Amino acid sequence: MKSILIRLGLLFCCFLLLALSCQSKSKNYKSAVSIPEPVKVVVKEYVPETFDSTLVAPFFIKYPKLKHLKPEVSALYRRHQYRHLWYDSKGLNEFANLLYDKANNLDQEGLQIKVPYQEKLSALFQDSDTTGKSKVEAELFLSSLYFFYADKVYKGLDVKTTKEMGWYLPRKKQSYTNRLDSLLQNPSLFNQPEKDVLGQYYLLKEALKEYRIIEKKGGWSDIEIPKKMKSLKPGDTSTLILQIRKRLLITGELQKDSEKNEFDKDLLAGVIKYKNKNGFTPDSLLSSTHLKNMNIPVHERIKTIMVNMERCRWVSSSLTKSEQYIVVNIPSYTLTFFKDGKLVLLSKVVVGKAMNKTAVFSGVMNQIIFSPYWNVPPNILRKEILPAIAKNSNYLARNQMEWYDGRVRQRPGPKNALGKVKFVFPNSHIIYMHDTPSKSLFEQDQRAFSHGCIRVARPRDLAILVLKDDPNWTVEKIDAAMNRGVEKAYNLKTKIPVFIGYFTSWVDNDGEVHFYDDVYGRDDRLASLLLSN
Repeated sequence: MKSILIRLGLLFCCFLLLALSCQSKSKNYKSAVSIPEPVKVVVKEYVPETFDSTLVAPFFIKYPKLKHLKPEVSALYRRHQYRHLWYDSKGLNEFANLLYDKANNLDQEGLQIKVPYQEKLSALFQDSDTTGKSKVEAELFLSSLYFFYADKVYKGLDVKTTKEMGWYLPRKKQSYTNRLDSLLQNPSLFNQPEKDVLGQYYLLKEALKEYRIIEKKGGWSDIEIPKKMKSLKPGDTSTLILQIRKRLLITGELQKDSEKNEFDKDLLAGVIKYKNKNGFTPDSLLSSTHLKNMNIPVHERIKTIMVNMERCRWVSSSLTKSEQYIVVNIPSYTLTFFKDGKLVLLSKVVVGKAMNKTAVFSGVMNQIIFSPYWNVPPNILRKEILPAIAKNSNYLARNQMEWYDGRVRQRPGPKNALGKVKFVFPNSHIIYMHDTPSKSLFEQDQRAFSHGCIRVARPRDLAILVLKDDPNWTVEKIDAAMNRGVEKAYNLKTKIPVFIGYFTSWVDNDGEVHFYDDVYGRDDRLASLLLSN
């Protein structure tokens, strides 16, 4: 046992000596070999050059088609002390190339316009040796191109023109100078949705892409509609059905063409989907009216999408940021109530007829009136009521009307033109929303019958939602006030924004594009303005 311990001790001493020997050699090696210090490479930061401010004015004299952009371009360079913005150490920077590519593809933004001095711009990107005055000219060209792009893609037609077209929704006011600073730092932001543009714009942009693909494939053929066509219904057989199947397949209402001439359940599902997307009552009958709608050519659908992309440019994205708001779209004859970003009510509406157009504007609902009087507007009194009184002296009594303070008003009751409730959002157009005793009108596809005000198919539901968070009102109290026959006005504790718009094409949350009749005939005029710019 003793000898074993002695051997283990000797073995441990050997290991210890070996370790000390290696450590000593390592120290000697380090002292013998000198390791050079790492070389520090000084990278010179690129500092943009400056240019003579007096060169700005002559540029816009030389290129007069860009003159309207001079104020924005001049302000931009004053802000940046006349430093070059579009060049880096390698030449034209990344954002310059991205902007040029976008400007060459304005058709993807629903615009058929030519960039001013296109050939000159193209030459800039082919000549990499710009110096001196030519470099300054390239600089000013690119800044002008940026503001030209922002004006056309983000702002759209000027305020004066849109008002002449009956658009009184407030136009957004923004400067894209700050946006340019961000884009120069991070060009990839240019491919992301612009925050000040209504999100619907980008949905329509995708729809435009899809319909242009359909157009490239030949679109669709006209369905041959018989002169004395009877409505088709499920179970019917007809060679006409073969054409309908092919048509619905192209726009996605049918997923496959069974090539059957029978109006079966698959075709019915496609027909209902088509009707929902085109402003028709989603029933099972197919009439010549529906087939005529299917025959609207693809290039017309593309034009409609482009027109509504333009309208989206006029609306601020802040519209959808309110906690609650109501939107009425005239061509679709619908009211939509949004609360906390969610749709809480969808109702059919009746809008003004062609001679009494409902205005496109915004207001703030601040009052609800139960069992309202209808104060007959002067023009209706002059054109309708007074002639009726002249023919029948008993006209006022028969219609629950009376003279009051030099005017005619209709008392609350079942015959009252405003029904049981009225929603007030003060405006210069004297337009409001209300109930109506003429419920049958809501069953029609085309619902432009009023003198300009908006009749709501679900007024009780709207009243309940408007007053939902008000402790003064229960559903029972609302019902009682609506049926009491005594006018009661109530000022809302929470005001609700109301937006009345005019969109003949819209993309829903499922990505389905909808088309509606141009009830006031406004699309063609707008299209002509867009195509002429």
